[in-house]
Amino acid sequence: MNILILIAADLLAITLLTIGLYLRRHRRRDLVVSYLGMNVGVLAVATALSGSAAGVGLGLGLFGVLSIIRLRSTELAQHEVAYYFSALTLGLIAGLGAEPLWLQLALMGLVLAVMVIGDHARVLPAYRHQVVVLDRAISDETMLRVRLAEVLNARIHSATVSELDLVNDRTTVEVRYEASTAGADARRAPVPPSTAMPPQAPAGTTCSTDLPEAMPAADPAHVPSLPPVQEDPAGSARATAGVS
Repeated sequence: MNILILIAADLLAITLLTIGLYLRRHRRRDLVVSYLGMNVGVLAVATALSGSAAGVGLGLGLFGVLSIIRLRSTELAQHEVAYYFSALTLGLIAGLGAEPLWLQLALMGLVLAVMVIGDHARVLPAYRHQVVVLDRAISDETMLRVRLAEVLNARIHSATVSELDLVNDRTTVEVRYEASTAGADARRAPVPPSTAMPPQAPAGTTCSTDLPEAMPAADPAHVPSLPPVQEDPAGSARATAGVS
C-alpha cells in the first residue's frame, strides 16, 4: 500500500516540478520530456529492485550512471542541472520506499520547496552571468573591469578572459556582475512637457487656426475696365463720359 502512495506522490511531484515550475519559467519542452521520462524510469527500476539486498547501493549507482550519460550528451545551464537532479531524487525516494512513509513524503516536499524558492525570479534578480566580446584587446585587469562596468552599467564581481586577440584587437570575457537599476529607472522616467511631441490629429480632422483666410485672386475676365483717360488742352485729366 505504501508503494502505491509513493508512486502517486512521485507522479504528482514530478508533474509540479516540470509543468508547474520549469515549463512556466523557462519554456523548454525538450527538457520537460527528458525530466518526465527519466523520473518515471528511475522510479520503475528503483521500485523493482527495492526488495533486493543491493537496493540502496544499486540506486546510488544508477543515480551516478544516469547523471554521467545525461550531462555529457548536451550542454545544460546550471538551473537545468538542478532540475535534472531534483527529478532523479524524486524517483529514487519514491522507488526505494524506505520507512517511515511520512519521511519520504516530507523529503519529496522539501525538494519541491527548494526548487520553488531557489529558482524564483525575486531571488538575487540583479546577479547575472554573460559572455562579453569587447572591440579592444585589453590585457590590464583594472582597465578591463572599468571598461566592462561602462559597457554593462553594472558592478563587476568577476571577469575571466576567455580570449585575448591582439591581431584583431578583440577581448572575450566571461563576466559575473550585479546589474544596476539606474538605467531602468531612467527609461521609465516621464518625458518632460517641453520635449514632448504634440499629439497628432487623426486623418480627416479639420483644425481651426487664428490666421486670416486668404481670398483667391480675382479672375481677370471679371475685372471691370477703367474708362479711357484723355487730356484736355489745359493739361488736366478728364474721363470720357459714358459708362460701358
